[in-house]
Amino acid sequence: MQFSFHRLLQDATRLTRSGRLQAATHAIHPALRAVPGGRAEAPSSPADIVIDVEAREPGTGSTTAPQAPPRGEGSVVTGRFGSGTQARDWRLYIPPQAGERPLPLVVMLHGCKQDPDDFAAGTRMDDAAREHGCFVLYPAQSKQANPQGCWNWFKHSHQQRGRGEPALLAGMTRDILQKHPVDPARVYVAGLSAGGAMAAILAGAYPELYAAAGVHSGLAAGSADDLSSALAAMRSGSAGAAEAPDRPIIVFHGDADRTVHPSNGGHVLEGSLPAGTAAETQQERPGRGRGYTRSVHRAPDGRVVAEHWVVHGSPHAWSGGSAAGSYTDPKGPDATREMLRFFLAVTPGGE
Repeated sequence: MQFSFHRLLQDATRLTRSGRLQAATHAIHPALRAVPGGRAEAPSSPADIVIDVEAREPGTGSTTAPQAPPRGEGSVVTGRFGSGTQARDWRLYIPPQAGERPLPLVVMLHGCKQDPDDFAAGTRMDDAAREHGCFVLYPAQSKQANPQGCWNWFKHSHQQRGRGEPALLAGMTRDILQKHPVDPARVYVAGLSAGGAMAAILAGAYPELYAAAGVHSGLAAGSADDLSSALAAMRSGSAGAAEAPDRPIIVFHGDADRTVHPSNGGHVLEGSLPAGTAAETQQERPGRGRGYTRSVHRAPDGRVVAEHWVVHGSPHAWSGGSAAGSYTDPKGPDATREMLRFFLAVTPGGE
């Protein structure tokens, strides 16, 4: 019998919507196995249906319980925003410079199967933020909202201003602005994979709140609106249908990513570049670590409006991250420092 990839995805979507998760699991499994080069293992339970990452790669370290940074290196506080099913926990890094002047804020959105502590350990964003004097907010996805801890970037109800998770995350960001000495002109959002896709959505939906965005191994806003289109976009790439960010944006993606197709990195940039933008491309082959191709996009007036980093040989992982966290590639260029450098350089008062 001839195999129909599209038909199996349709069946999986129908079964999921009707609540028949076990049946959907069995439908998704052969669909993924039939994709050339695809990798899928039979989920052990309905909750193991994943629309993002399928394994811990390539970091092998474990995350320890959160501890307050040493004196003089800042502090970490936790809290909760919202109520009922819309409530989410968060982790906030407060730099030692807090109180001296209004400081930038970076909102970091983790990927599937991650949490704020894991993401902070893997990206080492707190270390970079301490050097530059920045707050870092790590929202936590609820397992009730998504069993795998994924941000629901692929659902139409979570892709627009004033609805779903974008509204929740924007509200959480504004709450932090009200309670801490944050510079409202220098608020940024970045994320990995599902978190990267949600970062692109937030930047497009709330341009007055987020001054710039960073998308690592993610997808364009509106690239999917259900499970079947999400799997298709991850497999072969998809241009976004939602409003693209008109704010400066930096994109990282490994060209050996077998979870989210590398072409999605280019799609993230589409629609967000001003007319007349010119790109300068350079390739680097360091003595150690991975090579990469970096494209810098400038507006007609010379302003840098976007950067696109393609990391050669890198899998679905945060480039330059620490093995203390999951989904990191220590061999790659340091995405954390490059994103923070980009953010501070493209906004007023930046470095």
